Amino acid sequence: MSQDLAAALTNPSMLIALFVAIAVFATFYTIAIPFFERGDLNKRMKAVSTEREQIRARERARMNAEPGKASLRTQNNRPVRQIVERFNLRKALVDENTVNKLRAAGFRSENALNTFLAARFLLPFLFLALATFWVFGLGGLATRGMPMRVLAVIGIGYLGFYAPNIYISNRIGKRQHSIKRAWPDALDLMLICVESGISIEAAMRRVSEELGEQSPALAEEMVLTTAELSFLPDRRMALENLATRTQLELVRSVTQALIQADRYGTPVAQALRVLAQEGRDERMNEAEKKAAALPPKLTVPMILFFLPVLIAVILGPAGIQVADRF
Repeated sequence: MSQDLAAALTNPSMLIALFVAIAVFATFYTIAIPFFERGDLNKRMKAVSTEREQIRARERARMNAEPGKASLRTQNNRPVRQIVERFNLRKALVDENTVNKLRAAGFRSENALNTFLAARFLLPFLFLALATFWVFGLGGLATRGMPMRVLAVIGIGYLGFYAPNIYISNRIGKRQHSIKRAWPDALDLMLICVESGISIEAAMRRVSEELGEQSPALAEEMVLTTAELSFLPDRRMALENLATRTQLELVRSVTQALIQADRYGTPVAQALRVLAQEGRDERMNEAEKKAAALPPKLTVPMILFFLPVLIAVILGPAGIQVADRF
């Protein structure tokens, strides 16, 4: 029975049919999913408001000098937390860069850190078990030698260890792309608000309301920065936290300008105007780079798909006439 199952799963015709079915399903899913998506801005804003309450509780606990009380109360997943504590994963896997990456990806709670650590601990064993079952149970890579099969199993298990990091890096890239696209517009809105006499806190709150649909990630960061400006004892700390969470140089330059303006009393509007113009210029340069890189990218598709069709259309009638004559 197992040999028949392995032969059926390794049959090229069945694999091709399976891959075609997966491709068709993925195509229909990609086309249909935008019609069923709903804006999660309200959920994001609710999470940010919860974060604000957590910041308030943390600062009150610090000011009251009561280290015995927890400053950040979240509903942790108990089994995941037990795994982390039992194997002391915080000491083995966590550093400052790990926490900053999770925050840059939008995961700021304690439960998210525990889930990430548990995933890095458990996924290698899961991937290793699945790879062992596929190679030695179902007869995968049967034409390869034993060293190659063992190496493939170890490589798949090694991939499971880095799968959470790959997922976090993907989330960071998406959030940074969303923030970079909306950042020049956010600076323009902040400049208008500041020149009209509104404070930085109110300007950031206004920007988060106006750009919530365009970039929910930027709206989250603005609301969190507003909350930290209200509760943290040092405004510089709140602005530096914004640069740390986004991990973008253009955001860091703006936060440094705001810190210097707050320290030395220089005009904030002039700094925002210059930085907004630099942001627009950088966005235009990126668009020009993409436009300049488009012709080389189109060369191979044109050779593979367009030229054979053109040759068939142009030379087809001549070939038919030559065949009729001879």
